[in-house]
Amino acid sequence: MTERMIYLDHAATTPVKKEVLEAMLPYFTEKFGNASSIYTIGRESKKALEEARDKVAAAIGAQSKEIFFTASGTEADNWAIKGVAYSNRTKGNHIITTAIEHHAVLHACQYLESEGFEVTYLPVDKNGLVSAEQVAAAIKPETILITIMFANNEIGTIQPIAEIGKVAREKGVYFHTDAVQAVGNIPIDVSDMNIDLLSLSSHKFYGPKGVGALYIRKGVKITSFLHGGAQERGRRASTENVAGIVGLGKAIEIACGNLEDKNRKLIAMRERTIEEIMKKIPFVKLNGHRTQRLPGNVNFSFEFIEGESLLLMLDMKGIAASSGSACTSGSLDPSHVLLAIGLPHEIAHGSLRLTFGEENTDEDIDYLMEVLPMIVQRLREMSPLYEAVAKNNT
Repeated sequence: MTERMIYLDHAATTPVKKEVLEAMLPYFTEKFGNASSIYTIGRESKKALEEARDKVAAAIGAQSKEIFFTASGTEADNWAIKGVAYSNRTKGNHIITTAIEHHAVLHACQYLESEGFEVTYLPVDKNGLVSAEQVAAAIKPETILITIMFANNEIGTIQPIAEIGKVAREKGVYFHTDAVQAVGNIPIDVSDMNIDLLSLSSHKFYGPKGVGALYIRKGVKITSFLHGGAQERGRRASTENVAGIVGLGKAIEIACGNLEDKNRKLIAMRERTIEEIMKKIPFVKLNGHRTQRLPGNVNFSFEFIEGESLLLMLDMKGIAASSGSACTSGSLDPSHVLLAIGLPHEIAHGSLRLTFGEENTDEDIDYLMEVLPMIVQRLREMSPLYEAVAKNNT
């Protein structure tokens, strides 16, 4: 086991930035007041909470009163989907989504099917894209919600959100996007893109875990998520996680303040890694759209190997990566995203996701490309299938 550690799994989570932690710390100690209290430290907490709300709104082009804090991106997804479904049940019972959504969306939709709702799971092309034309064709008089992720957490493909939003708005159907991977990584304007609801999560852009937000456009008909106190204007009861919300506000402010410079660096690292893997390792397939993808996302399938073994051997060399969604890492099933873009089971099982962050360097890629080809070759030498292919190619 090496003492060196290179972290290449920023799509799973990110470290909390020093500036974010420093902004949070006072709200654990001297400014610990309940934001619903009227005395001084309570009012200080309330002020900090509303300042964070302003920062989130500014980051996505929304109004502050349209931002509601949650405990996670998963909670925001569930609230958006179930809240709109139950509130609009008298209008219709049909929901449109895609086959490659995060499980927070897929499982929420599957639950609603058990409640009598109808869900259309749109297929995607080989790059993981769904078109606005597909969405338009799927809309029925009973359609009440379209929920399509902004960018895929596994293969990084960015959907044509503005075009889909335009279709939804023209048809009078609410449009929700799971933007957990997109916020803080690519520019977003909910007004220009005709987005009615948007989910985000702090820990994807160097903020703390356990805090997220849901944007709900003014006028959207949606039920409250938690019932109890009057927090979040009566829509999401429970004492606010003030320190976490302050951290979210600071993190999104920083992330969206230097997007252009950050993305220039990430895209350069992404492109170099893709090119070197394709040059140095045979029998590989890049998953996701070649250019219409998240700045720091690289996803490959390696034939004749098993992804879990690859991850373990990379870890032994001090490289932290993943084979797909962190939420399904305990599953032995191949990625539903890779199957949806047409990969056979045996190739889908050999996937590797590398997601770069601000702290990564060219030296990290040097080291990765030093050890990855050797690990892949070693694993392939254990495969009788590869042995047969290698003989045929000699």
